[in-house]
Amino acid sequence: MFNCNLALIEETAAFIKTKTDIRPLVGVVLGSGLGGVVSRIEIQHTIPYSDIPNFPQSTVMGHGGNLLFGHWNGVPVCVMQGRFHYYEGYPIQQVTFPIRVMKLLGVETLMVSNAAGGLNPAQHIGELMIINDHINMQPEHPLRGRNEERMGPRFPDMSEVYDAALIALCKEKAVAMGLHVSEGVYVGVQGPTFESPAEYRMFRLLGGDAVGMSTVPEIIVARHMQMRCFAMSVITDLGVDGKIVEISHDDVVKAANEAGEKMTELFGKMLEEIGK
Repeated sequence: MFNCNLALIEETAAFIKTKTDIRPLVGVVLGSGLGGVVSRIEIQHTIPYSDIPNFPQSTVMGHGGNLLFGHWNGVPVCVMQGRFHYYEGYPIQQVTFPIRVMKLLGVETLMVSNAAGGLNPAQHIGELMIINDHINMQPEHPLRGRNEERMGPRFPDMSEVYDAALIALCKEKAVAMGLHVSEGVYVGVQGPTFESPAEYRMFRLLGGDAVGMSTVPEIIVARHMQMRCFAMSVITDLGVDGKIVEISHDDVVKAANEAGEKMTELFGKMLEEIGK
């Protein structure tokens, strides 16, 4: 599959349109342990990934395997209940394929969540961090290969990857809720190993505030197609000297579940404004 195979994207979008009459304006991608968001959505249609042509399948615990269509606070949404990762063995273009499909379904704004390790000494487990920029440390770029000009330019600008107005909206809603949120730079890595203490220190020296194994490829592809992007991390463990402890994926999912309710409410408040 080259970078942007429009025929496959159109085939998949056409299939989905036969299964739902929802035309989503916002796409939502749920990270590890954050599937509780679905309880807030008025779901009209659920399409298993296994039924969708050209879609990969999620293989990671804590990630569902459905594409959901419905309304969240009145806004028509398409929700990925479980995402895909490069470390699962998929080519990076296949990891980001669903974002391409969302665009053809009508999505204009992408909201992404993830579980991440904290690099900033001021952070604590369970904290919500708005991503205001990223550092791409993944080994393959999602736009590598032949470009499809109908989807986006060969050399897309990345001077404002994360939408400033959406970041401001999130801060406003967090203040109104009495909720503390931080803001920082997300480092996207390949995985699947968690970082060593030396790697944590390196990523902090590079300017990172959190590190994780997703999000960056999806956001790059969304910006290639001129989507507005917003992303938020739940800090599920700390990669800070003196605070590093042995971590498992179960621990990550547990911490994300505990913080997920706050993030879900915040996303919902933002959607109320986006839908106006």
